[in-house]
Amino acid sequence: MNIPFSPPFIDQAVINEVLDSLYANWITSGPKVKMLEAEVVKLTGSAAAVCVNSWTSGAMLMLKWFGVKEGDEVIVPAYSYCATALCVLHCGATPIMVDVLEDCTLDPVEVRAKITSKTKAIIAVDIAGLPCKYDQLKTIVREPQIMDLFEAESSRQTTLGRILLIADAAHSIGSYYDGLSAALQADVTIFSFHAVKNITTAEGGCICLNLPASFDNIEEFNFLKLFSLNGQNKDAFAKSKGANWKYDILLKGYKVNMPDVCAAIGLAQIRKYTSTLLPLRKDISEKYCEGFKGQHWFIAPVTKDDHRETSYHLFPLRIKGITEAQRDQIIEDLVGKGIVVNVHFIPMPMLSYFKSIGYEIRHYPNSYKLYACEISLPIYPQLTDLEIRFIIDSVIEAVQVNISYEYEKNV
Repeated sequence: MNIPFSPPFIDQAVINEVLDSLYANWITSGPKVKMLEAEVVKLTGSAAAVCVNSWTSGAMLMLKWFGVKEGDEVIVPAYSYCATALCVLHCGATPIMVDVLEDCTLDPVEVRAKITSKTKAIIAVDIAGLPCKYDQLKTIVREPQIMDLFEAESSRQTTLGRILLIADAAHSIGSYYDGLSAALQADVTIFSFHAVKNITTAEGGCICLNLPASFDNIEEFNFLKLFSLNGQNKDAFAKSKGANWKYDILLKGYKVNMPDVCAAIGLAQIRKYTSTLLPLRKDISEKYCEGFKGQHWFIAPVTKDDHRETSYHLFPLRIKGITEAQRDQIIEDLVGKGIVVNVHFIPMPMLSYFKSIGYEIRHYPNSYKLYACEISLPIYPQLTDLEIRFIIDSVIEAVQVNISYEYEKNV
């Protein structure tokens, strides 16, 4: 077989929506972006949504919006994709990495221990689509002693009066927390619409605002629309309408807007997300769990607990007791059978750049342990039952071949 890891979901509705954008002779930011923003608000219940050209751009925009600068600190998990820390570095601030829990989400105890007077934000990463323990994180940032430690150095920091909680929800659109959209848990939630995500715009992202009552979310939405388009008070679509060419630059903004031709892809997908695409992902996850449940080495991913349900973005298979080298060989065996898999993620302290600026993986033992035995299996709506069965059988065979007799005796 030939089973790719995560192809985009492109059906006739997606093609029609893109063609509609092309035939309209308008492909940059315009009506389809506005429609996609409205659909995100509808899906999440957020106060407002701002589409941008990537998760990374959205995160940088919000850190800058909050006034994060050189000398500041932002707490991030060591177990995440590099963008979680790079957005902090691009603002001149320092990422303070902490270890994660067994479910791969940010460890609240570690977070609290790392907060200083320099801490301006926490970026909590919903790995594989599972929301972080937001109740605990929200309690921490609101503790009187933690709030007393907070030093406001911008007008928005003064308005908030505490550490900003950002959800890195690159994986978790459609996840739930206490029966509601998980996007409502943080002050700011940022989705990725990259090509491999549950909803894609080829490249793109979306900022969801759920700021407290001290802010006017719509006013901040209007500011962010300016901020994401060079600080320009009219986008190209508005300027194209008759004698409307005059514009002004109101602030030193960035150029990170999403084009309509990209929004069209996501628009078609999000309209059938909760009814069709997300249930199909959940069904595949359940079939994997059922297929592996009799294997003594299988560590099932947390997909649902008393508070949280994942978006089923990844199926992070973990194999009990194996080494990193064994995991790599299992991957090679699966690729040899035509199954493309992945690993999420190489902890940032193991990457050359982060090692060069002083991060060491020995300080994040749980991140390494989780990484060393993890294989992300294909999970997307187009997978057939035959392909799922082939993947399950192939994984079982590859694990059996690569686990030693000594390991079998000691499990």
